[in-house]
Amino acid sequence: MIEAPIPHNESARIETLRALRILDTAPEERFDRITRMAKRMFGVPISLVSLVDSERQWFKSAQGLDATETPRDISFCGHAIAGDELLYVPNALDDKRFHDNPLVTAEPHIRFYAGNPLMAANGHKVGTLCLIDSEPRELDDEDKLLLEDLAVMVEQEIASLQMATLDELTGISNRRGFNMLALHALSLARRHGLTATMLVFDLNNFKVINDTFGHAEGDRVLAAFADLLKEAFRDSDVFARTGGDEFVSLLVDTTAEEVAGVEQRFRQVIDEYNEREKRGYDIEFSVGAATLQPDEELDSLMDRADQLMYVAKRKSAGAPGATGEPTQVASTDV
Repeated sequence: MIEAPIPHNESARIETLRALRILDTAPEERFDRITRMAKRMFGVPISLVSLVDSERQWFKSAQGLDATETPRDISFCGHAIAGDELLYVPNALDDKRFHDNPLVTAEPHIRFYAGNPLMAANGHKVGTLCLIDSEPRELDDEDKLLLEDLAVMVEQEIASLQMATLDELTGISNRRGFNMLALHALSLARRHGLTATMLVFDLNNFKVINDTFGHAEGDRVLAAFADLLKEAFRDSDVFARTGGDEFVSLLVDTTAEEVAGVEQRFRQVIDEYNEREKRGYDIEFSVGAATLQPDEELDSLMDRADQLMYVAKRKSAGAPGATGEPTQVASTDV
């Protein structure tokens, strides 16, 4: 078996994949429709939308296969994203890359594989639309073009999903995107008995910045705040701009001490930014934190954190604002 080569732009590719916020999300009809279509059109037992993560390939849609992921080092799709064209393997037993691969010698006993790379809007290949059969088979040129067309449909769905769930100004999730990811994260937390904490952030004196320095500068503050969230929080944390100058983050499997540590790290990142930029104002925020209670729904958890944020905001009233004075960061109520 020959493991797939790692693309030269692997770090940027993985960053693109993670930014899509699609990994480990629930099945969606928009993708299942295409894999059902591919399975029927080509008469194969298995069709997949496979996303190649750093250590695994994860299936956003799977027809004919119960697994949700497999290790990347044995994946056919890892080879597919290394090239620009369709990866076509008529009989895996005749291919030195795959003849002794565990997916060939054991379930699902792959013989035929055809995988078309899926590209994100920035050109990075994030996965494949692939066909699998336990019997060798051939594809003619028309078949290959058809599979490419179906792959374009998947790319369009990924792009539309990204546009619908991302905040255009900051590039992080919007309220709709956050709800999708947070519901999935809370489901995992309940299933595995993990803790979950919701943080709601609101910028202090944001109107003063808009009125004093202009709305373009206000937009710059919002984009910078989102970038600083990405810098301070873990890759596994879900965060979003839910509207105006309000942001949220959901932390799963964290102790109260770890939550406090994340908040402290974020304050430090904000302080460093303010010291570095010196734009005539400081970015300031108030934050409220609420821990998930048994059987609590997402809306209730967010409402409680929101109420605690306003308690913290009232405590911070009278902070210096856009004056160039040191930042007064509101305390967190948990």
